[in-house]
Amino acid sequence: MLNYIWAGLLAFALIFAITADVQDLHSDKYANGRPLAVKIHFRSDADSNLREASVGLVIDQQQYMDHFHVSEPMSGEIPATLSRGDNGSMVRIATATPLPPRLTAMRDVDDSKILSATVEKLGHVQNGSATAMLRFEPVRFVKLRAMTAAGMDMAGTAVKLALDLIGVLALWLGLMKIGEASGLIDVMVKIIQPILRPLFPKVPKNHPAMGYIAINLAGNILGLGNATTAMGLKAMEELQKLNPSDDTATDPMVMLLAIHTAAFQLVPPATVVAIMGFSAMQVFVPMLLVGLLATVIAIITTKLLGRLPIYRRTDPQLLSSLPAEVAQ
Repeated sequence: MLNYIWAGLLAFALIFAITADVQDLHSDKYANGRPLAVKIHFRSDADSNLREASVGLVIDQQQYMDHFHVSEPMSGEIPATLSRGDNGSMVRIATATPLPPRLTAMRDVDDSKILSATVEKLGHVQNGSATAMLRFEPVRFVKLRAMTAAGMDMAGTAVKLALDLIGVLALWLGLMKIGEASGLIDVMVKIIQPILRPLFPKVPKNHPAMGYIAINLAGNILGLGNATTAMGLKAMEELQKLNPSDDTATDPMVMLLAIHTAAFQLVPPATVVAIMGFSAMQVFVPMLLVGLLATVIAIITTKLLGRLPIYRRTDPQLLSSLPAEVAQ
């Protein structure tokens, strides 16, 4: 089911991006092919004769509005580089240069994050200044490019996250294996059983899943962050052994995911402490209250939704207990 949801979201995003880009082309949002009048200021008289020189671009507010059909504040003189070659002149504006929103969007489309334009009709230099017409590179399919770039970035982030979790998974799973062999997991299950039983009534008594759930929730409460991911995955693996279906989550799996996502914490996360130091205590009480409220809402919502007929009809554990003709 989750795959269908992701596929639907991707399809919706793709349709939205294409629709927005077609509207931009129809409205000529980026004035493709139309030159913009500017004034070029040379830093010195000698620079006006160099093949490459640092210059300042001045764009008249009214001309900018007429060109892009938008009212945006100008940032004064824009630092740029003027390059002269056998095939003509080119102006390049670097990444860190403040620009009006429309020009910033045009610059960000390029992978190099450099806004470039062909210089047309460069006038005669007088008093260190000259008029010119700039023809920017055509800008098309901005939203579609942004969507593609975001997809590639998230793919790289997913790989990095997976590699980062290898060490954590190996450490915690090794410790849990030792705990299983020594009987510590069984002891923890017996201790934590009365507390978690109302939340996970469908998990059999003394089942290993309860121990992993307890450690996962304890790690969240203590602010261990990603260190609890390994235990959460192991808990889900144990819960799946009780699941007669391969593509539908059971109520205990949904409950664990809801509580884990709410992330109630008694201790500020290590990342927050590392960034804020002792100032992290200023946000401790709000974090505590929000986390507690979110956890309560998550538990109540999961319990209520689990009682609705629309969800009970797809409950794998409930269907497995019914006669075959009734379940069909």
